[in-house]
Parts: sequence; C-alpha cells; structure tokens
Amino acid sequence: MATLPLQGITVVSLEQAVAAPFATRQLADLGARVIKVERDSGDFARGYDEKVNGMASYFVWLNRGKESVCLDLKSDEGLAALKSLVGGADVFVQNLAPGAVERMGLGPDEAVALNPSLIHVSVSGYGRGGSYETKKAYDLLVQCEAGLLSVTGTAEEPAKVGISIADICAGMYAYSGILTALYQRKDTGRGDVLEISMLEALAEWMGQPYFYAQYGGVQQPRTGAQHATIAPYGPFATADGTVFFSIQNEREWAKFCATVLGRPGLAEDPRFMNNSLRVANRPELHEVINAVLSGLGTAEALARLDAAGIANAQMRDMHEFAEHPQLAARNRWRDVDSPVGPLRSLIPPVTSREQAVRMGPVPSLGEHTDAVLAEINAHAHLSG
Repeated sequence: MATLPLQGITVVSLEQAVAAPFATRQLADLGARVIKVERDSGDFARGYDEKVNGMASYFVWLNRGKESVCLDLKSDEGLAALKSLVGGADVFVQNLAPGAVERMGLGPDEAVALNPSLIHVSVSGYGRGGSYETKKAYDLLVQCEAGLLSVTGTAEEPAKVGISIADICAGMYAYSGILTALYQRKDTGRGDVLEISMLEALAEWMGQPYFYAQYGGVQQPRTGAQHATIAPYGPFATADGTVFFSIQNEREWAKFCATVLGRPGLAEDPRFMNNSLRVANRPELHEVINAVLSGLGTAEALARLDAAGIANAQMRDMHEFAEHPQLAARNRWRDVDSPVGPLRSLIPPVTSREQAVRMGPVPSLGEHTDAVLAEINAHAHLSG
C-alpha cells in the first residue's frame, strides 16, 4: 500500500465509549499509529453488548487499527509510561472525567510544556467552566440539552435519535480539529490545545431549528417522519406498503401533480402553490395525495415518482441496509480482522484517487502492552 496521509503520526488516547474513539479510529484509518491506553478492565464500551461474535458492536465499530495497551495509571510505573508515551506523541486525546488528566500531570499546560509540538485534545460533555462542567453527559442527555428532542418525534411524544449522534458529532469535530492542527503545525512547529464539548458540537447541528424559532417566533413542530418545514416530504401509505418522497420546489410540485397524481391542475390550487402554504395546509395536502397513492401498489408509486424525477426512497431495516445494491455496486465492504475472526465492515466514506485507507484489526484488551512497554524501555536506555 502507498504511504498513507497520517503515516508517521503517533496518537496516544485515553478514551472511553464513543466520541473520542470515533475521532481516533478515523486517524488510524488514515495511517496514524493510535495507542489506546486502557485500564485492566478495558474501555467500558467493550462490554456494551456481545452481538459481534461475542464482541461489542460499539467497540468493533470504533477501535479498528489501534494498539491496546493496559496501564495502571494509579501506579508510579503506569503513570511514568503514559507520560513517556505522551512526551513522544504528536496527538494526545482524552475524554476522561473533568480534572482527571490534570491530576495525572497531563493537563493542557503540563502536557504541552512536556512536548511543545503536542496537539492536546479534550472531548467532554459540556466544556470547561460554567455550572455544567462536572455534570455527567451521556448521548441522550446531551440530545435533550441541545434541544434535539424538542424537534424529533411526534406531536404527542419526543423521540431520541437512534444512534449516538451527540457523541458522533463531537468525534467528528475532534477529528477535523486534529487534522487542522496538524496542518497548522507544519508552518508554526507548535502544537495546540483543542477542546470539543458534546453540547457545543450538537448545538452547531441545531442551527436551522434555532434560527427558525429565534427569528420566526415559533418552534418548529415535531412531525414524526414527516419533514417539519417542507411538504410533502416523508412517508405515504400505498395499497401494499409505504413510499417516502420529497418535493423541493414548485417545478417538482407541478411534475408530481401531473405524473404521479394524474392531476396537473392541482399545482395551481391556492392552498398548495408554494411550500409555506403546503406546510400550513398539510392535512388537506395529505388527504389529496393519499386518495391517489392508497390505490397504487408500492412498485407503481415508485415508478411514477422516478418518472417524474421526484426524490424517493425505500425504508430499509438494518438487514436490508447490509444488502444495499448501491453499496454492493460500489464495492464498499471490506473484511476487518478481529479476535473473533473477520468482520464485514464499511469502507470510510471519503474516497481518494491518491490514497487508500488502512482498516487494521480490532485489538484484544492489552494486546500490545508488552511491545509498547519494550519500546519505552529501549528508548529510555538509548536516551540514558
């Protein structure tokens, strides 16, 4: 394989669960050496479930390509080993409880003094300072605090997003922040101190509903699988199933009326002439659409939507997703080694003409401890 973009970069990570591991796994895919420091019991995500041939689905997803090193950080020897690793690293990532790395002597100021070219990255729930600094932050709780649940669900009941979206977006900002800092370091020679909070990361993604409510004077409603501010956009029942589709502009609305509904004159109905009117008159709009689609089979409805150039989709469960014809056609699956055998995994979504990615094995707990400690001792011997 050709040289990977981050080959030669060493990342040391004190990480748990989702946010920080998601950031560092992407660095590993790009060729960085990621040394994951775990306690004897391991990252607690190892125990979230046993669905992947005995391993946890979260851990398999987030930790390929890393080296697992077990250290007792309450012992002088373990802490000294960690400081040695950080002293020689390019990036140090941690998402421990507030104050934990400072008590180890590896807070931002201490770590950067030890290694001026270090990029020190802290991922937390709510960030430093303020009354929320020490408040425990789990994904669903941050979804609540960022207002996501106020716009997700039905009119009767809010619903959480079905993935760890607050963790994922924090991990994405940590990942992009690290790449930016590495790029900046090429010019300055200096490291940086980065802080990413789950609340602030998810808050960025809440920008549209914030502006809608702040300046429109009204909160956008929870509308289930229907889009809150665009209509028609969502699921509609057919004679034998459900179709999803989206109308984005008046040209599409006219085509939809003519080709899908067989009612070209409906495009000029004063209740539905633009998106704001369609949203305001959604019950009447749906009544008109349902009157036609309920008499069509799903295959016929999708064929009409395609003929009209209207965006549509099939709602897939995870087994159907795993057999998605487009992912198969683009050869997006690759086996990743693990302690429980090869695991079919998705290739990362950014494709490059110049570079491949490294999808290394998922490590067993402490698999690399002896080798890494031997490196530290050899380096200390040479330095001495």
